Amino acid sequence: MSAQLHPAAAPIPTAEDVEAAARRLAGVAVRTPLVFSTVLSERTGARVFLKPETLQRTGSFKFRGAYNRMVQIPEADRAAGVVACSSGNHAQGVAASAKLLGMPAVIVMPHDAPALKRDRTRALGAEVVGYDRRTEDRDAIARAIAQERGATMVPPYDDPHIIAGQGTVGLEIAQDLAALGLVPDLVAANVSGGGLVAGIALAVKARAPGARVVACEPAGFDDHARSFRSGVRERNAEPSGSFCDALLAPTPGALTFEITRPLVGEGASVTDAEVARAVAFAFLELKLVVEPGGAVALACLLEGRLGVSGGTVAIVLSGGNVEPETFIRCLTA
Repeated sequence: MSAQLHPAAAPIPTAEDVEAAARRLAGVAVRTPLVFSTVLSERTGARVFLKPETLQRTGSFKFRGAYNRMVQIPEADRAAGVVACSSGNHAQGVAASAKLLGMPAVIVMPHDAPALKRDRTRALGAEVVGYDRRTEDRDAIARAIAQERGATMVPPYDDPHIIAGQGTVGLEIAQDLAALGLVPDLVAANVSGGGLVAGIALAVKARAPGARVVACEPAGFDDHARSFRSGVRERNAEPSGSFCDALLAPTPGALTFEITRPLVGEGASVTDAEVARAVAFAFLELKLVVEPGGAVALACLLEGRLGVSGGTVAIVLSGGNVEPETFIRCLTA
């Protein structure tokens, strides 16, 4: 019997759940540094800090949520393993967590996912099952595999334990700023299904109720911004078309939107060309390697989309798993 968790019946996580996740992740996940950026502060007139989840295990924040979810699977269910859907970063987070916990893992990945991410997922011991984004339903494929094997589904974002795990990014930001005698005025994070920004909002708003939390998206895939305006979950017109492969979920998660609608409610977007400039800026000015999907919030800051006017700003660099060809294209654009 698998330990399935259905978002429709799932409780909304709290800031206390984020703190509990931090205790589970202590000594397992990397507590990434909060880095003050002189160049960005001078450019924007604000105190700008960067949270480089590029330095996290598997190269993105996704390890946090995956491990927090999987470590809570009952021992009796672990032998059957886990199944997840991902274009790459959640895949690696689940695969790494499964390896640590001694569990088999199957990852349903689109055929157009970066080869680097597919190869690293396999290298971590997971089985990869491919699908076509335009013609096949990844969730249906994953559910069929989970049912056949009695495995546990590990959703990429619409799960309270996943959200709480991702929220430790925001908890660390708030704690590290407090150690400096500061509170965040604005935290910007990249968004796909919404697990990261939802978790960050839970943690940050509990400590700085007046802080703005902004969901940053690729142009043409701004379903969160449109959903905030309409009050209902909007869908993107196309399943793919941006090189920000980590940020192409078709619509906000049902559970994540319950959190982000009241606590975030604000979105910003940038074009692929603007993201490419941000990837190059991160490398040339900040000495950081950031994948396109991980650089969208930085691009929003650089392009003036966040409405920054002084104060203390934290920008989450959510991942650094970029193929060399894509990275070179950004540097030479």
